[in-house]
Amino acid sequence: MDTSLAIQERFSFAVHIALQAGYLLKAGFGTSFSIQEKEGRHNLVTDYDHRSEELILSSISKAFPEDGFLAEERGASKNTSAAFEWIVDPLDGTVNFAHTIPVFSVSIGCRWKGETVLGVVYQPITQELFTVQKGKGAYRNVAKLAVILTTSFNDAIVGSVFPYYLAEDPLYCIQKFSSVLARGVPVRRLGVASIDLAYVADGRFDGFFEVSLQPWDMAAGLLLIEEAGGKVSDWQGNHLDITSDQPILTSNGHIHREFQEILNTP
Repeated sequence: MDTSLAIQERFSFAVHIALQAGYLLKAGFGTSFSIQEKEGRHNLVTDYDHRSEELILSSISKAFPEDGFLAEERGASKNTSAAFEWIVDPLDGTVNFAHTIPVFSVSIGCRWKGETVLGVVYQPITQELFTVQKGKGAYRNVAKLAVILTTSFNDAIVGSVFPYYLAEDPLYCIQKFSSVLARGVPVRRLGVASIDLAYVADGRFDGFFEVSLQPWDMAAGLLLIEEAGGKVSDWQGNHLDITSDQPILTSNGHIHREFQEILNTP
């Protein structure tokens, strides 16, 4: 198998199916649908989470039956030894979607032998399509992405989200959030991690931090940042494994150490 050709084929497919899922979500936005709660407070799932995921996974199974997948609602496929594994969030920002807040996305990543090699984040309302292939750069529609060149944390604007179990204050995240606010730095909470990460890659945010994310929240977004020239780590500066339960820190690279010091100050 020609790996580069196989990756390119899957990249083209990922773009196509993300757009199709996005059209489905946009058509359902603001309509009537069922809403249920999952584990954790305000952790919602709607009909459209399931419909989008079914569209994506059924398309993958037809096009690449040998591939595995890890999806938010269905979980992992039985094909755990597959060389290619799709990481799928069919509707990132379900709470926004359910409350008619027009900020949500489809996020699709694909890993080859455990390494993320491509990703797509599509924001249906703005019709912004963020795409990335490892070693080939990151793009918003046709514009190549590059992180912003801010060199001082005090001049930065950053994004963050809170976990569904915020009341437990994991890793003292409320205090850490307050520490960032105390620097007078604007913090934006969109409620959609994949878009937050795409915005770091696109130079709209200087950084992003969070206690914990699921693989489908960040597989595509982290590769976007790395290919746009940014930096990704845990709060201690260690390598970030998307399958582990590590705190997430991303930045343009220039403010990374200062950002890290703030998050690690008692």
